[in-house]
Amino acid sequence: MWRTRPAAACVICRSLSNSSYGIKRKSSFQNFHLVSRSIHRPCYPSSKFQRPLLRTSVQLFSSLNHLPIRKTKLLYVKYGFQSRRNFWLARLASRLLRLRYLILGSAIGGGYTAKKTYDQWKDMMPDLDEYKWIVPDFIWELDEHIDLDKLIKALPDADDLAKLLPDFDKIGESFTSLKGFFSPGSSGETAFRATDQGYENDKQYKKVSDKEKIDQLQEELLRTQLKYQRMLERLEKENKELRKLVLQRDDKGIHQRKLKKSLIDMYSEVLDILSDYDASYNTQDHLPRVVVVGDQSAGKTSVLEMIAQARIFPRGSGEMMTRSPVKVTLSEGPHHVALFKDSSREFDLTKEEDLAALRNEIEIRMRNSVKEGCTVSTETISLSVKGPGLQRMVLVDLPGVISTVTSGMAPDTKETIFSISKAYMQNPNAIILCIQDGSVDAERSIVTDLVSQMDPQGKRTIFVLTKVDLAEKNVTSPSRIQQIIEGKLFPMKALGYFAVVTGKGNSSESIDSIKEYEEEFFQNSKLLKTCMLKAHQVTTKNLSLAVSDCFWKMVRESVEQQADAFKATRFNLETEWKNNYPRLRELDRNELFEKAKNEILDEVISLTQVTPKHWEEILQKTLWERVSTHVIENIYLPAAQTMNSGTFNTTVDIKLKQWTDKQLPNKAVEVAWETLQEEFSRFMTEQKGKEHDDIFDKLKQAVKEESIKRHKWNERAEDSLRVIQHNALEDRSISDKQQWDAAIQFMEETLQSRLKDTESVIEDMVGPDWKKRWLYWISRTKEQNIRNETKNELERLIKCNEDHAAYLANDEVTTVRKNLEARGVTVDPCLIKDTWHQIYRRYFLKTALSHCNLCRRGFYYYQRHFVDSELECNDIVLFWRIQRMLAITANTLRQQLTNTEVRRLEKNVKEVLEDFAEDNEKKVKLLTGKRVQLAEDLKKVREIQEKLEAFIEALHQEK
Repeated sequence: MWRTRPAAACVICRSLSNSSYGIKRKSSFQNFHLVSRSIHRPCYPSSKFQRPLLRTSVQLFSSLNHLPIRKTKLLYVKYGFQSRRNFWLARLASRLLRLRYLILGSAIGGGYTAKKTYDQWKDMMPDLDEYKWIVPDFIWELDEHIDLDKLIKALPDADDLAKLLPDFDKIGESFTSLKGFFSPGSSGETAFRATDQGYENDKQYKKVSDKEKIDQLQEELLRTQLKYQRMLERLEKENKELRKLVLQRDDKGIHQRKLKKSLIDMYSEVLDILSDYDASYNTQDHLPRVVVVGDQSAGKTSVLEMIAQARIFPRGSGEMMTRSPVKVTLSEGPHHVALFKDSSREFDLTKEEDLAALRNEIEIRMRNSVKEGCTVSTETISLSVKGPGLQRMVLVDLPGVISTVTSGMAPDTKETIFSISKAYMQNPNAIILCIQDGSVDAERSIVTDLVSQMDPQGKRTIFVLTKVDLAEKNVTSPSRIQQIIEGKLFPMKALGYFAVVTGKGNSSESIDSIKEYEEEFFQNSKLLKTCMLKAHQVTTKNLSLAVSDCFWKMVRESVEQQADAFKATRFNLETEWKNNYPRLRELDRNELFEKAKNEILDEVISLTQVTPKHWEEILQKTLWERVSTHVIENIYLPAAQTMNSGTFNTTVDIKLKQWTDKQLPNKAVEVAWETLQEEFSRFMTEQKGKEHDDIFDKLKQAVKEESIKRHKWNERAEDSLRVIQHNALEDRSISDKQQWDAAIQFMEETLQSRLKDTESVIEDMVGPDWKKRWLYWISRTKEQNIRNETKNELERLIKCNEDHAAYLANDEVTTVRKNLEARGVTVDPCLIKDTWHQIYRRYFLKTALSHCNLCRRGFYYYQRHFVDSELECNDIVLFWRIQRMLAITANTLRQQLTNTEVRRLEKNVKEVLEDFAEDNEKKVKLLTGKRVQLAEDLKKVREIQEKLEAFIEALHQEK
């Protein structure tokens, strides 16, 4: 008859253990798993039941009585007859009286505990004052339209509530009826005995049906998990829509608020700066990111697309598509969009045309990053993807590891991919997402060995088995998949193991259809039904949650340490700068380029400050140096060989006209362009004392060369210049004596210069004279002796005939040769003619100079057109015409330079500087040196440290 009393005591103890004021320990029953509680709950009492001792070391307290309840000790009883039952009614009455106090104490204590719990929950609730704008205004105005006092009066009062409480008198009558039930010989004792007999019979039946019940409970548990999984997905979808509405800006502008930069975007900016930082400091790879590695075609890109919830990467059947690392920053946002770091264009990932454009842009960037003769590139492409419900993290998709270099690949492709993968995985804070193809044999995997080398203990590796649907279909033993998931077939260890399905192999599948297929597969998969896989180990959604949690855990553990490292690096760099460049500002490469740009533009503007006189003098001098040979050799000398002035003037006019039509304008433009270049170079290379900074020399030289290369003279300038020059050369009227004297001086300078050159040529031909031979102890060569004898013979020929023509006749050449042979000198006729040319040229120039002196007093005869005068000075008129043409041409070119070409050159310089400003490689190549590199590193370290500190502050605020 005592068999039901322990059960009643257990109910009371269990109620006390669940209350906040009762026994302060946790019930052991609560520690069981849901399935375990269902299996191990006793259904039948034991046939050999013994009532346990109610000894306990835990004291029971009440909110009304703080004294410990008196401990009771019950004797062991046996079934059947009990000898000591004299005062059982008194004990039952005392227990009923205690039950009254327990109920009252529980009510008061429970109320106090409920109030305390309510206060704790109220303190835990976030402050929603900032989000009041989400609630429509009419909600806050309900108290104006609804009378709350009437509602309060309509509620029941305390008397009505008291009627709802249980009737304690009826409870007492029920306990009185128990008295007869527990009396000797009552039907209760008989019922207990019958129950004992039935228990023995059912025990054998229970053993048979335990296995079936376990199977049923497992199936029920799986169905319950799937049911709650669907409920969670539905709630998450609703939550995503609500968050999307919260993140969206109100188009009407009523509740517009400035959105702060997200935490993951701040972290991604730090990583972008670190990717450009100098690797010699060994700090660029110490911040966490998720590195996605795997064999080629193992499904790396598909897993990343499932996490990003968009088909954003180019695809190919068996072809290597990932040719460079792609850094993808996932963050939450109101719209599902993607954009590159160096571009402002947003790609709408909900539109197929934008997805196609994004895939094409990624493929173009990959191919452009690959250098000639290579297959993969180390240059990182930075992409940001935002969307509602995306897990915040930074992933880097690496080229797939290959085992064999195929045709069309560079010979070092395999080694390059290994080096890229190792460079990212050797970061001690990088999370390695190892992707393994489940449809191929595990023994063929290459990446697992590589990952186990980088992370032997598996402290930062997450293993993912893809294409599980194909694996389950093809593998004869499902336990093999379990061994792969648990890492028993690989030497590598991992933090977690996951199995995913990334579609049916059709590239046109959408993300939603892949999700449905994945969920349907795992619902019907034997891997879950047979408990080979756990529910949290499947689907890409669970994978993304686990990777995101691991990523942020790693970030919180390492980011402050990295900030301290950059702080120390900054101090070292600042100290080095102060010691080496104490009086110079810390200008990085971009700031130095801007400074050099301003200096170059100032120097270009200085061209406009050149005086007209300086321009014309330079142009006239340079132009005459360029055309003087043609004028003397092809115009003056042939015309001077004529016998009268009429023939001289006719020959000069014809040759001047031909020269003006064909060569002169082009030569003049070339001279002007070269003069502009020389002046521009002079201003660019001119040192300005202490202000000169030689760090800009290479940049200025490159800008000068590129600007000159791009500059083209106005093509119409030659046509207008030809007309001006032709008119200047046709004029023969010298107006005054001053111009006449200037022409004579110009002619004398020109002829003397030519005579000096001719004397130098003759000296080289005949060798040193007797003075140099005696003073410097040098002698003539055999050829020089022959030329000297030929020269002496030709000079005697000219003395005999001072009016000799410019060319030797054949009989004269023969006579000279025979005369030389008579003196024992053998000479070639060609040598005689060559020597004659220089001898006659010297004779002619000397004669012309003497004639020039005679013409100094010939201006009077010129005015009378040399009538009744033996003096003819037509050569002076020719040189005056040439001099005047040079002056007019120089003036015309100077005007074109100052009015047009200088401005066009300035425009070209600006364009070159703008192009250089956008070309970082150019700036790195042209602005070099320890000072530049130190300033560049100092700037980047400061920027990284500041962004890391801002990120850490935001991270603490988020906590």
